[in-house]
Amino acid sequence: MPEQHSPALVPETFAQRARKARDRAGLTRPVAGGLVGRSAEWVKGVENGTIGMPRLPMLIRLATVYECDVADLTGDDRITAATYTKAAHADLPAIKRALTTYWLTPADTEPEPANVLAARVRQAWKLWHGTGDHRSRVAALLPDLLADTQHSARALSGTERRHALIAQGQTYHLAQLFLSFQPAPDLIMLTGDRSMTAAQDADSPRAIAGAAWYMNHVYRDANEAAEARVELAEQASALLRQDDQEDLARWGLLQLAVALSFAKIGREGQAWRYWDRANDAARRLGPKYSHPWLIFGQGIVDAYALTMHNDLMQPGKALEVAAALDLDAVPSATRRSYHLIETARAYGMQDEGVAAVALLQKAHRESPETIRFNMHTRMVLPELAKTGPRMVRSDASALAQDLGVAV
Repeated sequence: MPEQHSPALVPETFAQRARKARDRAGLTRPVAGGLVGRSAEWVKGVENGTIGMPRLPMLIRLATVYECDVADLTGDDRITAATYTKAAHADLPAIKRALTTYWLTPADTEPEPANVLAARVRQAWKLWHGTGDHRSRVAALLPDLLADTQHSARALSGTERRHALIAQGQTYHLAQLFLSFQPAPDLIMLTGDRSMTAAQDADSPRAIAGAAWYMNHVYRDANEAAEARVELAEQASALLRQDDQEDLARWGLLQLAVALSFAKIGREGQAWRYWDRANDAARRLGPKYSHPWLIFGQGIVDAYALTMHNDLMQPGKALEVAAALDLDAVPSATRRSYHLIETARAYGMQDEGVAAVALLQKAHRESPETIRFNMHTRMVLPELAKTGPRMVRSDASALAQDLGVAV
C-alpha cells in the first residue's frame, strides 16, 4: 500500500492574519480603518490581498488597534508592538519585585493600623493626580505600601482587617495605573485580580465597585469581550445605593466604564445610553463634586465624551465637546493631560497637525509622565515629525526626543 503523506500546511498570508486580528478585536472595517487613519476600503484591500503589507509604522498602528503583537500580523515572532510603542519606566523593575515578593513578616511584628494605611494611600493618590512626575513619585511609595498593607491584612482581624484590605485594594489600583502603557501586561492583570480579591475579602461594595472600574480597563486592554466587561460593571453597580453620595459616585463611574467599552467597539446607541446614566449621576452629585481619587464628577463625564466620539470615529463631534470642555473642573493633572491628548487625537484624525502638536506640547507641560507613556502619542509623533506640516515638524521632533521616541 503506498505511503500516505499529510498535505503540507500552507502558511497564512498577511491578509488572512490581518482579517483574523480584526475579527478577534471585534471591529468593523469602517471602525478599524478610522482608528488607523484609513478608509474601510483600504482595510478591505489589505484583507483580500490587493494591498500589500504596509510599512512598520502602519503595522504598529494596526497591532495597537487590534490589541495584538506585530508578530501576529507578520508571522515573524522577532517583532513585537511593545518593542516600538511601549516605554518602560526606570522604576518598573522595583515595582515588579514588590508585586512578586511575598513579605513573610514575623507574626510578632506590629502591623500598621488601618487608619494609618488609609492616610498613606490618600497621600499616594494626591501624588498620582498632582503635577510633575507622578509615576516616579508614586513608585517611591509603592513597595513599602504593598508590603505593609499585605502584612496588616494578614495580621489584623475584624473591622480593622476589612479596612486594611480596602487600603490594599487601592494600593493595587495605584500599581495598576503605574504599569499602564508599559510592557508588563502580566503584571497589569495580576494587580487587577489582586485588587478585586482584596475588595471581595473586605466584603465592601464600594471597594468592589472601585476594583470593577479598574478591572474594566484591564479587560479592555486584554481585548476581552464587551459583554464580560458590562456584566462585571452591572453586577458591581447592583451592590451600590443611589441615595448615598459615595455609592452614587461609584455607580456613575461604572456606567461610564460600560459606555467606554461599547464606544470602543462601535456600538454607539448603547454607549451613549450608559453615558447618559453617568451624566445623570454627575448632575445629581452637583457641579462642584469630584471624587477624591476616582475623580468622578461632571468634569470627567464631559471629558470622556470626547474619548467616546474619537472611538466612534466622530472627530468633528469630539472637537465640539473639546471646545466646551472646562478642564479646570477636572482636579487631576494626569487626567487633564490625558484629555488634552485625546483632543490632539481628534485634530489628528482631521489632519490638523498644527493643532495636534500644540495640544501635545500642552499635555506635556501639564503632566510629563502621562504623555511619555501614552501609546497614541508615541505612535503619532514620529509621523508628525517627518510628514506633518512644515511649521511644526521641528516641534514634534523635539517633543519626541523629550519623550524618548525614535523619529
